[in-house]
Amino acid sequence: MQSWQIGEVKITKVLEMEQQWPGTALIEQATSETVLTHDWLLGPYADPESGRFRLSFHAFCLEVGDEKIVVDTCAGNDKVRPGFEGLAGLKTGFLDHMIEAGFGPDEVTAVVCTHLHVDHVGWNTHLVDDAWKPTFPRARYLFGETEWDHWKVEPQIYGDVVGDSVRPCIDAGLADLVASDLRLNDLVWLEPTPGHTPGHHSVRISSGGADAVITGDLAHHPIQFEHPDWSSNPDVDRATAVDTRRGFLERYNDDHTLVLGTHFGGPSCGHIRSHGATWRLDPGDSPDLS
Repeated sequence: MQSWQIGEVKITKVLEMEQQWPGTALIEQATSETVLTHDWLLGPYADPESGRFRLSFHAFCLEVGDEKIVVDTCAGNDKVRPGFEGLAGLKTGFLDHMIEAGFGPDEVTAVVCTHLHVDHVGWNTHLVDDAWKPTFPRARYLFGETEWDHWKVEPQIYGDVVGDSVRPCIDAGLADLVASDLRLNDLVWLEPTPGHTPGHHSVRISSGGADAVITGDLAHHPIQFEHPDWSSNPDVDRATAVDTRRGFLERYNDDHTLVLGTHFGGPSCGHIRSHGATWRLDPGDSPDLS
């Protein structure tokens, strides 16, 4: 189980699953032939033989004093997902891994969803006697207000995502609709990064002179750091997503901000480095836990 210490904040990556996907399933320009020309990606972030993306579904779990904060809850078990067989009817050991990491159902104090897509809200709930119940009954679920306003009336294409993974938390009185610049505490806050979805936000951590940022889906794969104009297929507003990605890369092109990718496989992290007129993600000495 991979973890990082950012001053007083411990971040632990809890894996639901890692898969290899053809790049074009997410980004139309990312053919295998194209990916294989990007040597810096091969190994850490893409398979060096096939050029397929290493795509991960994981939560980042933050320990801040007595607070235990989960950022994104992956795809979830037992969900009905028409048109997305890879996320339908899962039976993973994710919750056991969360318990092992110290983030069991009764230990989590807050759940932050960077946005409300199918693969970021799944473990918000679990199935109990044929009903969806909040997985973390002592936590506050923090949903972006702008994000909720969009998805409560705009159905997702992969089934009743709101009905099985968001609304049960609201109906249970556990949810807060929040602004995308909310400060959770002195060390952790939200940063607006719209485009992929209308109310998308990332999560910033700063403590003891160290900094980190959890991307959410402003980029699905590090290839988009070298090609920030390559949109992800699910982006709701591609022009805004490109502007957001460029601004993010310019802002965090430094030697100290650890960038933690919500879907980046392998090491799942690195530092943004300038490369001519564009950027790359340098994994440094991060361990590859594949």
